[in-house]
Amino acid sequence: MPAFLESHFWDLSNPEFWAGVGLILFLGVVWWKARGLIAGMIDAKAVEIQRNLDEAAKLRAEAEALLADLRAQREDAERQAAEMLKAAEADAARLAVEAKAKLEEQIARRAALAERKIASAEAQAAAEVKAAAADLAAQAAEQILAARVAVAKTDASVDEAIKGLAARLQ
Repeated sequence: MPAFLESHFWDLSNPEFWAGVGLILFLGVVWWKARGLIAGMIDAKAVEIQRNLDEAAKLRAEAEALLADLRAQREDAERQAAEMLKAAEADAARLAVEAKAKLEEQIARRAALAERKIASAEAQAAAEVKAAAADLAAQAAEQILAARVAVAKTDASVDEAIKGLAARLQ
């Protein structure tokens, strides 16, 4: 049976009583100091954890701001790319229309030039045909008149008129 259950244990002159009281006081002081040390360590750990949480929150806020900025930059870049694509398409369409108009204009100019050359060649050919016909008619008239005059009587003024006739018909 334990000694503290016996009545002579609780006698103030009993050294075992005082050893027990000393042990209880020692354990109480140790408990009191340990509780303070443990509470201090827990508080220090809580402060460190709170600091880490604050730093993590700060880093998260910075990361979210950076993400929002990158998203805004991406959207801006996509918008600019879309605008550049639309502008390029519009330029391509405009250039195609301008090229078509220039080509049609050039074709029309070349057709007009060809028509003028053809008309000029036709006029020149007609003039050459008329000149050849006039020369041929003058030669024929000269031969006919020369043959008639040779049969009739030869007159110097008629000979000169016949010679001048060829020059006048041209």
